[in-house]
Amino acid sequence: MDTHTFNASTEFILEGLSSDRKTQILLFVVILLIYIFTLVGNAGIIMLVRTNSHLHTPMYFFLSHLSGVEICYVNTTIPQMLAHLLAGHAGLSLIHCALQTYTTLALAAAEVLLLGVMAYDRYLAICHPLVYATAMGRQHQFQLASSCWIGGFCVATVGVSLTFSHPYCGPCCVNHFICEIPMVLRLACDDTHITEIIIFLIAAMVLFCPLSVILTSYGLILLSLFQMRSASGLRKAFSTCGSHLAVVSMFYGIATSVYIVPRTGASLDNQKLVAVFYVVVTPLLNPIIYTLRNRDIHEALAKVQQQWRFQ
Repeated sequence: MDTHTFNASTEFILEGLSSDRKTQILLFVVILLIYIFTLVGNAGIIMLVRTNSHLHTPMYFFLSHLSGVEICYVNTTIPQMLAHLLAGHAGLSLIHCALQTYTTLALAAAEVLLLGVMAYDRYLAICHPLVYATAMGRQHQFQLASSCWIGGFCVATVGVSLTFSHPYCGPCCVNHFICEIPMVLRLACDDTHITEIIIFLIAAMVLFCPLSVILTSYGLILLSLFQMRSASGLRKAFSTCGSHLAVVSMFYGIATSVYIVPRTGASLDNQKLVAVFYVVVTPLLNPIIYTLRNRDIHEALAKVQQQWRFQ
């Protein structure tokens, strides 16, 4: 089979989740509902944090940024998925594919950096409460949040520049429903070994540097709590840290399987199932996890409901 080099007008044909028309329609309905709930849930968290003075704390400031990342992420991926499911076929130009790869990678990197910052925030709040207000002042909050966003887009710039510096050859069919670096590199005409090593090292650094902060922070938190030997303190700490740990575990499990674990011999269909989870399901679970047992959020919601009743 002859190969040809892609140009800017060449399309990547995404095979999607299913070729069966009935299954496509069913997936369209399910994913649309999840998409709506995801937008409502994450936007609700942002609105609550902005409008309720009791939530004007560093923890909820960073949580609102995490929700903002999730909203941007689903708007980058899911509308395209829905359009392709409705149309029954999927095609993206090389430029569109590069843009989607760039934005999804940037937002994923920003999210993992935010998770590290949130762990550091919990460490300061629990282990150093006397200096917490000064150490995590408003200016410092903005600096940390901005660093996460900027760092995410810097990582994406390097990764996407390396990926799309290769010539790409036909057949231009991608066994996926979005453009991602591991899948796109499979279509390169030349040797991608060096690029794969560099991207692996970047992914490892972006994932494991925040992870080291998270593990160190929670290790020091546990040590501090056991030294206090306070049952009420333990319960309070676990209530504020448990949600964050659940999100961290979910995020790192999926991210490691995508960018760190070797792809050799892995089933492409299994990779797509994993991708469905982190593209569609995880952005919905994050607001649920953070609000399910969060007393502050419950009180803020109750206050909003009371205000609606008296209007």
